[in-house]
Amino acid sequence: MNLRPVTLVGVGDDGPEGLAPRASSAIRSACALAGGERHLALFPGFAGERIVLGKGLDGALARLAALAEQGPVCLLASGDPLFFGIGARVLQALGAARVEILPHPSSLQWAFARIGIAWDDATLLSLHGRPRDGFLARLRRRAKVACFTDARNSPAALATHMAAHGETGWTAWVCERLGGAGERVRSFRIEALAGCADVDPLNVLVLVRDPGWRPPPVIPYLPEEAFSTRGGLITKREVRLAALGALRLAEDSVLWDVGAGSGSVAIEAALLAPEGRVHAIERDPEMREHLARNVRAHRADNVAIVAGTAPAALDGLDPPDAVFVGGSGGDLASILQRALDALRPGGRLVVNAALLDTLEEARRFFASRSLDPEVTLLSAARGVPIAGSLRLDPLAPIHVVAVTRPDGGAR
Repeated sequence: MNLRPVTLVGVGDDGPEGLAPRASSAIRSACALAGGERHLALFPGFAGERIVLGKGLDGALARLAALAEQGPVCLLASGDPLFFGIGARVLQALGAARVEILPHPSSLQWAFARIGIAWDDATLLSLHGRPRDGFLARLRRRAKVACFTDARNSPAALATHMAAHGETGWTAWVCERLGGAGERVRSFRIEALAGCADVDPLNVLVLVRDPGWRPPPVIPYLPEEAFSTRGGLITKREVRLAALGALRLAEDSVLWDVGAGSGSVAIEAALLAPEGRVHAIERDPEMREHLARNVRAHRADNVAIVAGTAPAALDGLDPPDAVFVGGSGGDLASILQRALDALRPGGRLVVNAALLDTLEEARRFFASRSLDPEVTLLSAARGVPIAGSLRLDPLAPIHVVAVTRPDGGAR
């Protein structure tokens, strides 16, 4: 016997017919029924009080809680209420001890069941009410993905975004109105889906890689030839590796790349932090063109290109977890101060210093703020074939200077 006064029932598109006996009994015995208009319409014979959940959700839940003092009440939600649903909000408002949850199969479960493939190795990406930026970066290491969509991020819009970046090696299934009378499941190639406007708003998009695909390396370590640039102006990959390690990026880190140039550091950082965002700040219009070309070529759609000169160009950007300074335009101290002010506590600030003057200026700046930087001199050489043998050609040495922002900041 259920002693909890509130029952949260998951409902499918088939309404009452798809409910288990226990869920049906909870609805019949309730003195009040709450839910969205679409859910309430599935139960026209309910005679008790009806509470429509809309923008005034807090007020509706408060009314439901008050009625629960008088007798059992029921709340309707789509599928599994604790899977991208209203369940967490209800538990927070009413208390877990007062709520029983009776889940229904989620739309994700229905989608894979209808397609006929296992989903225990699938990744879920929700773009419902969320920005599209970073979608391709999150796909990069995934072979099987289910996407929750919305009007802006529709299956066609996502496929158009993928096709524009050459991300076409997938089979896509569009699963509409799952479990209901209007159910439809269709298979597409990405290019074909990009031109498909006939998709119901209630859908799940499933993407599966073509056979033979292998995931890319965890650490990109891309050669210089993989980037468009001007006159060989690019951070060498050995130096990139050291700088990225010093930044201590997490999957959801926000990074500022100041003086991004052609974007080699920004792009590799974006690929290492697919759930995060990289702001690539560059003042040179020609280099920004190379940067944009490289972002598209490497499908790093979580890189935002910022035109302007630091530190002024840093105003209004997302607070960073890490800041990389690859170029300062002669205003290093101001940039470092702005970075320290903006960094979250524990965030990392890394400077690549090719010149001894830059190293000394950075060292003096940090010393004046009682910060003890890590300084690494990176000197590498690459093997070059010559006359049947091998010669080691040295790269220009670089100092990698790194500090951690203390909890109290640094002034």
